[in-house]
Amino acid sequence: MAKKKSITRISDKKRGRPKVRFSFWGLISIFLLSFAACFILYMVAANFNESFFSDEFENVVVEEKTPAESDGESSGGSDGLAQTVQQNGSSVTNPIAQSQPRDSSYLDSCCLVTDNTLIDMGKYTGLTDIIGSGELGAANCNTYTLESSYGTKTVYEILQIKKPEVVYIMLGDDIGTSSVDDMISSYTELVKNVRGYLTDADIYIMQLPPASEGGAIDNGVINEFNTKLLSIANTNNVYCIDTNTALKGVDGNISKEFISTDTGALTEKAYKTIAEYVLCHIV
Repeated sequence: MAKKKSITRISDKKRGRPKVRFSFWGLISIFLLSFAACFILYMVAANFNESFFSDEFENVVVEEKTPAESDGESSGGSDGLAQTVQQNGSSVTNPIAQSQPRDSSYLDSCCLVTDNTLIDMGKYTGLTDIIGSGELGAANCNTYTLESSYGTKTVYEILQIKKPEVVYIMLGDDIGTSSVDDMISSYTELVKNVRGYLTDADIYIMQLPPASEGGAIDNGVINEFNTKLLSIANTNNVYCIDTNTALKGVDGNISKEFISTDTGALTEKAYKTIAEYVLCHIV
């Protein structure tokens, strides 16, 4: 009788099984090791190159300025804080540089918010739409109410009703009697509110004129305040004009032709000079 052969079959499934199994945790481990290696190389590069981070993350654009613009910024209390702001789709550097002079009819579309500093602007110039009072100041600009054709209202409430195309703000006559911190805080709040409501208006912050020789306020204090005004403009995306330089004499004080020796108020020539400065510093 013939001996039966025993045949052992190899399963196709066993033969097709991969020799290396996929491991999810193994993939995570490889990723973490790769990340750690890259991080170590990055930190080593940073330690060997002191300017590594500034080279990586900063892109500094330097704008060339004329000597006149540079002198105006340094002497007007701006302290080198010139900054580009975006408004109505255009990029503008504060303080506003000199532009082609506009016709005086431009002032018809402007509204001035001021304290005692420019209270007589309407007497001597074409800028006659004025919201102002001798009692108004930077510190109380959000709470002080004025009598107007719209009733007794705050500056911001009047601006909400008037909706002017262009707003100029000159506040700070209370410097020396009010806390500078309070003045800047209130000023910032006013500008922020006006900017938020009058979204299409051009808003200009006007820097304070220089102090008179021998006056109670030092020019250093005024320049410091003007620097903070520039910062307010840059932070809230509004314009700033250096009206300080427009009235400054060679000695750093306000020029004698611009200040009355009897009253200490600005002269007619000072008001006209400011109006001329406004007309050739427009965006």
